Amino acid sequence: MSIWIILKCLGSLALLMFGMKSVSDSLQKLAGPQLRHVLGSMTTNRFTGALAGMFVTAAVQSSTATTLMTVSFVNAGLLTLMQAISVIMGAHIGTTVTAWIMALGFSFDIVGFVYPAFFFGIILIYMKKRRMIGDFLFGAAFLFLGLGTLKATGFELANDPETNQVVSAFFSNFSEPTFFNALFFLFMGTVLTLCVQSSAAIMAITMLLCSTGILHIDQGIMLVLGENIGTTITSNILALNANTQARRAAFSHLSINLLGVVWAVILIRPFVAFVCNIVGFDSQLTPSDQGYASNLSKTTIVLATFHTAFNVANTLLLIWFVKYIERFVCWAIKPKTVVEEEDFRLHFITSGIMKTPELSVLEAHKEIESFAERMQRMFGMVRELLTEKDEKKFTQLYNRIEKYEGISDNMEFEIAKYLDQVSDAHLSDETKSKIRSMLREISELESIGDACYNMARTINRKVQGKQDHFTDKQYEHLHQMMELTNNALQQMNVLMSGRKESFDVNRSFNIENEINNYRNQLKSQNIIDINKHEYTYAVGTIYMDIISECEKLGDYVVNVVEARMGTRQKSA
Repeated sequence: MSIWIILKCLGSLALLMFGMKSVSDSLQKLAGPQLRHVLGSMTTNRFTGALAGMFVTAAVQSSTATTLMTVSFVNAGLLTLMQAISVIMGAHIGTTVTAWIMALGFSFDIVGFVYPAFFFGIILIYMKKRRMIGDFLFGAAFLFLGLGTLKATGFELANDPETNQVVSAFFSNFSEPTFFNALFFLFMGTVLTLCVQSSAAIMAITMLLCSTGILHIDQGIMLVLGENIGTTITSNILALNANTQARRAAFSHLSINLLGVVWAVILIRPFVAFVCNIVGFDSQLTPSDQGYASNLSKTTIVLATFHTAFNVANTLLLIWFVKYIERFVCWAIKPKTVVEEEDFRLHFITSGIMKTPELSVLEAHKEIESFAERMQRMFGMVRELLTEKDEKKFTQLYNRIEKYEGISDNMEFEIAKYLDQVSDAHLSDETKSKIRSMLREISELESIGDACYNMARTINRKVQGKQDHFTDKQYEHLHQMMELTNNALQQMNVLMSGRKESFDVNRSFNIENEINNYRNQLKSQNIIDINKHEYTYAVGTIYMDIISECEKLGDYVVNVVEARMGTRQKSA
């Protein structure tokens, strides 16, 4: 009997966790871009930043998702560290909504409403335009079904003498109100949350044990404090491979909650008494006292109230010290050793856990933006190579270009692999379309790298073959063509780093037409100049090879622009 109850408890907990994840994922798919815009715009000061964090977390029902989004924004340079700290503080308040959902599930019988939600949810899932709403209903139904089953299992646990005796005996060893016992439950809450990677799941278990009388409310409150520490670990794991500012943002998340737990433990007696007084709960009642059962039913409300009071008080207290928290995390997290820009390293895509498609698409886009900037730097090296006279510097520059070509191949492969992993998730049609566009973008960017390398090889072949120098006229034409090509790359990077709604795509198409017309003009002129013996046929061939590669590069740039804009125009 006892084994069956434990398995039923674990199964209902798994159902609850799945429901929470489904609800959070569906809400992020429904409002992901808008929520990102809220985070990006509502951070003018510490108070609006906290409000943004609170609103987004309450909307997506996941402080982890908000924190990971914030860390990624810092990693991408969209938020400053100070803005991120205020957003994270607000997320701590927003996440208290989850505890109230748990308390609602334990306080009322809501299982009866679950089955209509399943019915309407499955209908909406098969309606393509309402699929995400159906996902939300299904997730919410699983969540409340898990809560209802967990509540019923709790009563079975309380009424089963064998299991109740074993569990109660374990917790009774730590029932004395000593500092060591308090730290034990604090540590237990931290470790369990870290292992399960869901503070909501551990909150549900805490409410279950307290509402059945197995766990005293004081012990439950220490578990809740431990959960607040354990939930910060995820963002720190994610930030391990991120840049310094992102790691600092993640560490600030941990620091804020640690500071909060420290003062809460110091003031735990008056704080708990204050919360119990608000709810009308008497922590001194024993099972033999009259009114014990009705008093016990209030434990879930006490835990939810304490969770809210703690996070609100901690935010109101520490929001005035954001500047000092920023200084502390900057002191604690030192910058990594500087890596040469030509060493292969993805800056924004990280191997975190519990990430969402919307967040993943943002990271991939920032990585592609970095890819595009790298390709323009590579083209700048080719322009330098054309006029480099010093043999040693020429060799060094050519080797750098060769290394960049390898980097472009690796970046295409790694970003494509990452997008392939993202596409395995349940995605909205809009996100699927974004991923298809991104795959096309990285393919064309890699082709830009190939074109740059081809130009460098052509220039190197000319130097190694001891060919005659280009004439002044040829140099002038090459510089003019390369200037047009660089303008095309510059326009492409303006688009990649900004909002496509404000980008004038005709500029890119006009530059491409200029490149095509200039290539045709130089092609005709090249034949005339060779016939006039102004330079040799071999020099003319190398000259036109570079011109042709510039024209090809311009085509690839237009293809990137088209992929980003979602348009298609036949290039000449």
